[in-house]
Amino acid sequence: MHTTTSPTPESEGPSRPARLIQSEATTEIPVHLLFRDEPEPRPVPLSPAVVGSRAGTGEQPRLRRPMLAQPRPGPRPDPELAERPARVLPGAAGVLGGVCGAAGCVAASWWAGVLPPLAVAALRLPEIAGAGLGPAQWAAYAGAGTLALFGFGGLARGRTGRAWVLGLFGRYRGTVRRTGLLWVNPLLLRRRVDVRLRHWRSEPMFAADGSGVALRVVALVVWRVRDTARATLGVEDHETYLRECVEAALARIPVETPGAGRGSVEAAGEALTRLVARDAGVVGLEVFSVQPVRVEYAPEVAAAMHRRRIAALDAQHRATVLTSVVDSVEDTVTRLTMRGLVELDDYERKALVKDLTVAFCAGREQSP
Repeated sequence: MHTTTSPTPESEGPSRPARLIQSEATTEIPVHLLFRDEPEPRPVPLSPAVVGSRAGTGEQPRLRRPMLAQPRPGPRPDPELAERPARVLPGAAGVLGGVCGAAGCVAASWWAGVLPPLAVAALRLPEIAGAGLGPAQWAAYAGAGTLALFGFGGLARGRTGRAWVLGLFGRYRGTVRRTGLLWVNPLLLRRRVDVRLRHWRSEPMFAADGSGVALRVVALVVWRVRDTARATLGVEDHETYLRECVEAALARIPVETPGAGRGSVEAAGEALTRLVARDAGVVGLEVFSVQPVRVEYAPEVAAAMHRRRIAALDAQHRATVLTSVVDSVEDTVTRLTMRGLVELDDYERKALVKDLTVAFCAGREQSP
């Protein structure tokens, strides 16, 4: 099968020849007839199809549940750092050791012959020839002096509501909560800790309400030191740590605006207490209550609200004055026309209403 074009006479000009498809039997078929759309759809025979089925397993479809947000992991306390009682002796043992050391020093002086005669007479000691300060006398002095220093230097007074955290060469050696006269090893480093129930009134801190409006909140925190070892050695300054925990909680918990209901204020206090108690518990602090005692808007927000309130009051005042003036003008014009005092057309009525409105407004502005 091949394509041919019919010759075009030269007198007819350059016209495009018709495209034809010519078969071997010289049957010419126009090209556009081969690609025309069918006027009606033709039925196509389909062979029967069989769809195989499979027995179900009885399992229910698994629905993917929404993943809940994981809570923020809090700090974990050091398990090896926990309060334990320190080994101390009664104060009588220290006094006895000090007295024995002082008596040993006196005896060494009497033995060396350097004790003053008046002291010998007062103590009723026999007079002997002094042996002088030899090695034995110096050893006796050193032993007796050390005993006196340790005996009197380790005396301490325990007070109610106060505790001592003891350490030796950077290692925790225990906590002393006993009261009265005690003897503590003078080589141990003592750190005094207040374990009484305390309350702290914070300075104004930044916070926000549920809508994100900036607030200034003053909180009252009731707390005490529960574990002296963690409070002293687990953090640099436990009071500063508590203040920062309160500030962080105020930034995360929305606080109700001034004038809100009592229930919402108590709910905010409960949420703040739980959050601060969880964060401060790792350093040995026990928080009983965190309550916002004063809530006020930030200075910039308060100034904007004050200006808005003044504008609203001014608009309300102007609306009230305008309503009163319009009522007065309407009543005046109605009385004049109803009683027949004047006869006014539309132009004169409008002019009268304008003049009365200006007069009444000027009188309102001049009145106090």
